[in-house]
Amino acid sequence: MLSSPVMLAVVVVLTATLSGIFGMAGGMVLMGYLTAVYTVGAAMMLHGVTQAVSNGYRAVINRRDIRWRLVLENLIGSAVALGLFMAVRFVPDKATVFLILGLIPFVGFSIPKDWNLDITRPYIAPLCGFIVTALTLVAGVAGPILDVFFVRSPLTRHEIVATKAVTQTLQHLTKLLYFGVLASHLLPPANLPWWLYAMVAPFAVLGTTLGKTLLDRMHDTQFKQWSRWLLYAIGSVLILRGLMLVTGL
Repeated sequence: MLSSPVMLAVVVVLTATLSGIFGMAGGMVLMGYLTAVYTVGAAMMLHGVTQAVSNGYRAVINRRDIRWRLVLENLIGSAVALGLFMAVRFVPDKATVFLILGLIPFVGFSIPKDWNLDITRPYIAPLCGFIVTALTLVAGVAGPILDVFFVRSPLTRHEIVATKAVTQTLQHLTKLLYFGVLASHLLPPANLPWWLYAMVAPFAVLGTTLGKTLLDRMHDTQFKQWSRWLLYAIGSVLILRGLMLVTGL
Protein backbone atom coordinates (compact mmCIF):
# COMPACT_ATOMS: atom_id res chain seq x y z
CA MET A 1 0.00 0.00 0.00
CA LEU A 2 2.74 2.49 0.97
CA SER A 3 4.55 1.92 -2.33
CA SER A 4 1.43 2.02 -4.51
CA PRO A 5 1.25 4.61 -7.33
CA VAL A 6 -1.84 6.14 -5.72
CA MET A 7 -0.05 6.70 -2.41
CA LEU A 8 2.97 8.11 -4.22
CA ALA A 9 0.73 10.56 -6.11
CA VAL A 10 -0.96 11.73 -2.90
CA VAL A 11 2.39 12.24 -1.13
CA VAL A 12 3.81 14.15 -4.11
CA VAL A 13 0.83 16.56 -4.20
CA LEU A 14 0.93 17.19 -0.45
CA THR A 15 4.68 17.69 -0.27
CA ALA A 16 4.77 19.88 -3.38
CA THR A 17 2.07 22.05 -1.80
CA LEU A 18 4.15 22.32 1.36
CA SER A 19 7.22 23.29 -0.67
CA GLY A 20 5.14 25.74 -2.68
CA ILE A 21 4.33 27.58 0.54
CA PHE A 22 7.66 27.49 2.34
CA GLY A 23 10.09 26.73 -0.47
CA MET A 24 11.26 23.71 1.56
CA ALA A 25 9.93 21.16 4.11
CA GLY A 26 7.95 19.26 1.49
CA GLY A 27 11.15 17.96 -0.04
CA MET A 28 12.26 16.59 3.34
CA VAL A 29 8.97 14.78 3.90
CA LEU A 30 9.01 13.34 0.38
CA MET A 31 12.61 12.16 0.71
CA GLY A 32 11.79 10.48 4.02
CA TYR A 33 8.82 8.69 2.47
CA LEU A 34 10.73 7.56 -0.62
CA THR A 35 13.72 6.34 1.41
CA ALA A 36 11.41 4.30 3.64
CA VAL A 37 9.64 2.69 0.68
CA TYR A 38 12.34 2.27 -1.99
CA THR A 39 16.10 1.68 -2.22
CA VAL A 40 18.37 4.70 -1.74
CA GLY A 41 19.13 4.90 -5.47
CA ALA A 42 15.48 4.71 -6.46
CA ALA A 43 14.53 7.24 -3.77
CA MET A 44 17.18 9.70 -4.96
CA MET A 45 16.05 9.37 -8.58
CA LEU A 46 12.31 9.66 -7.90
CA HIS A 47 12.89 12.53 -5.51
CA GLY A 48 15.16 14.25 -8.01
CA VAL A 49 12.56 14.08 -10.78
CA THR A 50 9.72 15.22 -8.54
CA GLN A 51 11.62 18.09 -6.95
CA ALA A 52 13.21 19.24 -10.20
CA VAL A 53 9.73 19.55 -11.72
CA SER A 54 8.21 21.07 -8.58
CA ASN A 55 10.98 23.61 -8.07
CA GLY A 56 11.31 24.29 -11.78
CA TYR A 57 7.62 25.06 -12.08
CA ARG A 58 7.75 27.18 -8.92
CA ALA A 59 10.60 29.14 -10.49
CA VAL A 60 8.52 29.71 -13.62
CA ILE A 61 5.45 31.01 -11.81
CA ASN A 62 7.63 33.26 -9.63
CA ARG A 63 10.08 34.19 -12.41
CA ARG A 64 9.71 37.95 -11.97
CA ASP A 65 11.23 37.70 -8.49
CA ILE A 66 14.32 35.58 -9.36
CA ARG A 67 17.70 37.12 -8.50
CA TRP A 68 19.77 35.64 -11.33
CA ARG A 69 23.15 36.90 -10.15
CA LEU A 70 22.76 34.87 -6.96
CA VAL A 71 21.79 31.80 -8.98
CA LEU A 72 24.90 31.98 -11.16
CA GLU A 73 27.23 32.48 -8.19
CA ASN A 74 25.55 29.59 -6.38
CA LEU A 75 26.12 27.34 -9.40
CA ILE A 76 29.90 27.78 -9.12
CA GLY A 77 29.95 26.21 -5.67
CA SER A 78 27.61 23.43 -6.81
CA ALA A 79 29.98 22.45 -9.60
CA VAL A 80 32.88 22.17 -7.14
CA ALA A 81 30.82 19.93 -4.83
CA LEU A 82 29.84 17.64 -7.70
CA GLY A 83 33.47 17.32 -8.74
CA LEU A 84 34.45 16.35 -5.20
CA PHE A 85 31.77 13.65 -4.97
CA MET A 86 32.81 12.26 -8.34
CA ALA A 87 36.36 11.91 -7.00
CA VAL A 88 35.32 10.32 -3.68
CA ARG A 89 32.51 8.16 -5.18
CA PHE A 90 30.41 8.31 -2.03
CA VAL A 91 26.87 6.89 -1.80
CA PRO A 92 24.83 6.85 1.45
CA ASP A 93 22.81 4.05 3.04
CA LYS A 94 19.26 4.49 4.40
CA ALA A 95 20.28 5.20 7.99
CA THR A 96 22.69 7.92 6.84
CA VAL A 97 20.01 9.53 4.68
CA PHE A 98 17.49 9.66 7.55
CA LEU A 99 19.96 10.91 10.16
CA ILE A 100 21.53 13.64 8.03
CA LEU A 101 18.12 14.62 6.65
CA GLY A 102 16.73 14.98 10.17
CA LEU A 103 19.74 16.86 11.54
CA ILE A 104 19.77 19.44 8.75
CA PRO A 105 17.11 21.80 10.21
CA PHE A 106 18.63 21.66 13.72
CA VAL A 107 22.07 22.48 12.35
CA GLY A 108 20.65 25.17 10.12
CA PHE A 109 18.80 27.00 12.87
CA SER A 110 21.71 26.71 15.34
CA ILE A 111 24.13 28.59 13.10
CA PRO A 112 24.99 31.86 14.90
CA LYS A 113 23.52 35.00 13.39
CA ASP A 114 26.86 36.78 13.69
CA TRP A 115 28.22 34.48 10.97
CA ASN A 116 26.08 36.67 8.71
CA LEU A 117 25.48 34.05 6.02
CA ASP A 118 23.48 36.46 3.88
CA ILE A 119 23.44 35.13 0.32
CA THR A 120 23.48 38.64 -1.09
CA ARG A 121 26.93 39.29 0.44
CA PRO A 122 30.11 38.73 -1.63
CA TYR A 123 31.35 35.11 -1.87
CA ILE A 124 28.46 33.71 0.20
CA ALA A 125 26.44 32.41 -2.76
CA PRO A 126 29.24 30.06 -4.01
CA LEU A 127 29.74 28.82 -0.44
CA CYS A 128 26.01 28.17 -0.25
CA GLY A 129 26.10 26.25 -3.53
CA PHE A 130 28.93 24.01 -2.35
CA ILE A 131 27.43 23.16 1.06
CA VAL A 132 23.88 22.66 -0.14
CA THR A 133 24.82 20.53 -3.14
CA ALA A 134 27.08 18.33 -0.99
CA LEU A 135 24.24 17.77 1.50
CA THR A 136 21.81 17.10 -1.35
CA LEU A 137 24.07 14.32 -2.62
CA VAL A 138 24.20 12.78 0.88
CA ALA A 139 20.63 13.22 2.15
CA GLY A 140 18.70 14.08 -1.01
CA VAL A 141 17.56 17.41 0.46
CA ALA A 142 19.22 20.47 1.98
CA GLY A 143 16.42 23.04 1.97
CA PRO A 144 16.74 24.11 5.64
CA ILE A 145 20.46 24.82 5.22
CA LEU A 146 19.75 26.67 1.99
CA ASP A 147 17.14 28.62 3.91
CA VAL A 148 19.80 29.90 6.35
CA PHE A 149 21.45 31.79 3.52
CA PHE A 150 18.13 33.37 2.49
CA VAL A 151 16.10 34.18 5.62
CA ARG A 152 18.91 36.41 6.95
CA SER A 153 18.98 38.37 3.71
CA PRO A 154 17.02 41.51 2.83
CA LEU A 155 15.05 39.59 0.16
CA THR A 156 11.24 39.48 0.28
CA ARG A 157 9.38 36.18 0.70
CA HIS A 158 8.64 36.06 -3.03
CA GLU A 159 12.30 36.67 -3.94
CA ILE A 160 13.33 33.99 -1.45
CA VAL A 161 10.96 31.37 -2.84
CA ALA A 162 11.69 32.26 -6.48
CA THR A 163 15.49 32.32 -6.23
CA LYS A 164 15.62 29.23 -4.03
CA ALA A 165 13.43 27.43 -6.54
CA VAL A 166 16.00 27.92 -9.30
CA THR A 167 18.95 26.86 -7.15
CA GLN A 168 17.04 23.82 -5.87
CA THR A 169 16.09 22.82 -9.40
CA LEU A 170 19.76 22.84 -10.37
CA GLN A 171 20.72 20.87 -7.26
CA HIS A 172 18.15 18.17 -7.97
CA LEU A 173 19.26 17.94 -11.58
CA THR A 174 22.80 17.49 -10.23
CA LYS A 175 21.48 14.71 -7.99
CA LEU A 176 19.88 13.00 -10.99
CA LEU A 177 23.15 13.24 -12.89
CA TYR A 178 25.17 11.82 -10.00
CA PHE A 179 22.90 8.93 -8.96
CA GLY A 180 21.53 8.23 -12.41
CA VAL A 181 24.79 8.31 -14.36
CA LEU A 182 28.02 9.07 -12.50
CA ALA A 183 27.49 6.84 -9.44
CA SER A 184 24.82 4.47 -10.76
CA HIS A 185 27.25 1.53 -10.80
CA LEU A 186 27.78 1.90 -7.04
CA LEU A 187 24.09 1.33 -6.25
CA PRO A 188 21.66 -1.55 -6.86
CA PRO A 189 19.36 -1.00 -9.87
CA ALA A 190 16.31 1.16 -9.12
CA ASN A 191 14.05 -1.24 -11.04
CA LEU A 192 11.18 1.23 -11.24
CA PRO A 193 8.99 1.51 -14.36
CA TRP A 194 9.59 4.58 -16.51
CA TRP A 195 5.98 5.69 -16.23
CA LEU A 196 6.35 6.15 -12.46
CA TYR A 197 8.88 8.92 -13.08
CA ALA A 198 6.54 10.50 -15.65
CA MET A 199 3.54 10.19 -13.33
CA VAL A 200 4.99 12.29 -10.51
CA ALA A 201 5.56 15.37 -12.70
CA PRO A 202 1.95 16.61 -13.10
CA PHE A 203 1.20 15.96 -9.44
CA ALA A 204 4.23 18.01 -8.48
CA VAL A 205 2.94 20.86 -10.65
CA LEU A 206 -0.53 20.61 -9.06
CA GLY A 207 0.87 20.79 -5.54
CA THR A 208 3.17 23.67 -6.42
CA THR A 209 0.23 25.64 -7.83
CA LEU A 210 -1.77 25.11 -4.64
CA GLY A 211 1.23 26.17 -2.56
CA LYS A 212 1.67 29.38 -4.54
CA THR A 213 -1.94 30.35 -3.79
CA LEU A 214 -1.41 29.88 -0.06
CA LEU A 215 1.95 31.69 -0.12
CA ASP A 216 0.30 34.80 -1.52
CA ARG A 217 -1.99 34.91 1.52
CA MET A 218 0.81 34.85 4.08
CA HIS A 219 2.83 37.66 5.66
CA ASP A 220 6.65 37.64 5.78
CA THR A 221 6.61 37.24 9.58
CA GLN A 222 4.29 34.22 9.46
CA PHE A 223 6.36 32.72 6.67
CA LYS A 224 9.62 32.76 8.64
CA GLN A 225 8.16 31.73 12.02
CA TRP A 226 6.13 28.79 10.76
CA SER A 227 9.05 27.51 8.67
CA ARG A 228 11.23 26.94 11.74
CA TRP A 229 8.77 24.98 13.89
CA LEU A 230 7.59 22.88 10.97
CA LEU A 231 11.16 21.85 10.17
CA TYR A 232 11.95 21.03 13.81
CA ALA A 233 9.00 18.63 13.89
CA ILE A 234 9.90 16.96 10.59
CA GLY A 235 13.57 16.69 11.55
CA SER A 236 12.75 14.99 14.85
CA VAL A 237 10.72 12.29 13.13
CA LEU A 238 13.44 11.63 10.56
CA ILE A 239 16.18 11.38 13.22
CA LEU A 240 14.07 8.88 15.16
CA ARG A 241 13.66 6.76 12.04
CA GLY A 242 17.40 6.86 11.38
CA LEU A 243 18.21 5.79 14.94
CA MET A 244 15.75 2.91 14.63
CA LEU A 245 17.59 1.69 11.54
CA VAL A 246 20.99 1.99 13.23
CA THR A 247 19.83 0.09 16.34
CA GLY A 248 17.76 -2.43 14.40
CA LEU A 249 14.49 -1.54 16.10
